[in-house]
Amino acid sequence: METIKPLSSSTYATLLVLLLSFLAANISQAARLNRFDPGILMPTEQEEPDLDVDEDGSKVGTRWAVLVAGSNGYGNYRHQADVCHAYQLLRKGGLKEENIIVFMYDDIANHELNPRKGVIINHPKGDDVYAGVPKDYTGEQVTAKNLYAVLLGDKNGVTGGSGKVVDSKPNDRIFLYYSDHGGPGVLGMPNLPYLYAMDFIEVLKKKHAAGTYKKMVIYVEACESGSIFEGIMPKDINVYVTTASNAQESSWGTYCPGMEPSPPPEYITCLGDLYSVAWMEDSESHNLKKETVEQQYKAVKARTSNYALYTAGSHVMEYGTRNITAEKLFLYQGFDPATVNFPPHNGLLNGPMDVVNQRDAELVFMWQMYKRSEDGSEKKTEILKQITDTMKHRNHLDGSMELIGTILFGPRKGSSTLQSVREPGLPLVDDWKCLKSMVRVFETNCGSLSQYGMKHMRSFANICNAGVSQASMEGACVAACSGHVLGQWHTSNRGGYSA
Repeated sequence: METIKPLSSSTYATLLVLLLSFLAANISQAARLNRFDPGILMPTEQEEPDLDVDEDGSKVGTRWAVLVAGSNGYGNYRHQADVCHAYQLLRKGGLKEENIIVFMYDDIANHELNPRKGVIINHPKGDDVYAGVPKDYTGEQVTAKNLYAVLLGDKNGVTGGSGKVVDSKPNDRIFLYYSDHGGPGVLGMPNLPYLYAMDFIEVLKKKHAAGTYKKMVIYVEACESGSIFEGIMPKDINVYVTTASNAQESSWGTYCPGMEPSPPPEYITCLGDLYSVAWMEDSESHNLKKETVEQQYKAVKARTSNYALYTAGSHVMEYGTRNITAEKLFLYQGFDPATVNFPPHNGLLNGPMDVVNQRDAELVFMWQMYKRSEDGSEKKTEILKQITDTMKHRNHLDGSMELIGTILFGPRKGSSTLQSVREPGLPLVDDWKCLKSMVRVFETNCGSLSQYGMKHMRSFANICNAGVSQASMEGACVAACSGHVLGQWHTSNRGGYSA
């Protein structure tokens, strides 16, 4: 075998220090999760209400669901696992396949790194959640544009895919669940551009104006997901939202290698996300004809905070029409007859979880690949280069933004201006078109933001809020990034612009 030229000792040592620092700072070692086993219960003496009857005695309309995994790549296994799990839960609840629309890249189940071909799991001891999941919108069809058209019931607006849309009627209910990376004001998509908050809110307003649903519940798993709704989510369109995090913090991956409980030893990536597994495992352990939306919100809020361990957890938030929380969950997620004797609410799904920051989960994945590669092999060298390039680009993004802030606002105010957070109740930015234009100027000169760089969206928003012109931003970006070789991070190699 040809000998691979090793890295210099200083470069290797620097890389190891960076990775070990990351692991120490971002992976919380906590107690093992106490899973709820309902055991055998005596049949209830009280007759269950009809699944098709609303709480006011009227007939329940059709239940619709839209499930969105906004990422791709095996390192993001957990997002598609979350969505597939949600699909199985809803199907057990009686929702029809024709009324569940799934967005996922579909590159995980049969990926060469997947140790169980054709199988996806969302818990270390979980069953396959991939079987039977419809391939409505996959690959290049997973776009914000298609999602908007699906929600609006616009069959002519979708490109490719199954053509399924939410063809809902005035008495119908809609459940939307999204899982992926995010940043201030944006949610990721595997095909650019990203989903921007104001665009999404406008779609919800149009849906309401069309009068084609009764009520809607939205669950969002992403970093800074609260920023999608903070200050701009109407309270009068019969839409209730919960998010995995507030407007300025990360969400968390879980069931990762080295954690407790740990994935099967052959897995090298995280299987789920803290907020996502919290709501789904809660739904599976309760009678959803008895549990209310509010009860689930409170249970998920406690578990996602890692029981007030906020250094390894996040603040679940709620927005929109709050009176929906009094409704029973079966109106949105259906009812599994197997749960008929389960309690409406309990505290048995508790105990801190081991977690990792969403943005650093890819490093866990790459580090696992590196550790498991044969010493001295070409593969091990390639993975090390991939880790090094990723870390270099992260440092480039962070350093460039800091320098741009200094150029625009001076050395004393640059950092504080870019990082400032508006008061709760105020939107991230006043001019969303400006935000998009600043992102494009930056990416033209400094390269793709990538999943990690989404965190800088607040800086672009603050640049807009400060009244900086596009010409001034252009000049600052050129000064900060001139001479930097973009390579694989050039927008032409990343599928276009994030905005």
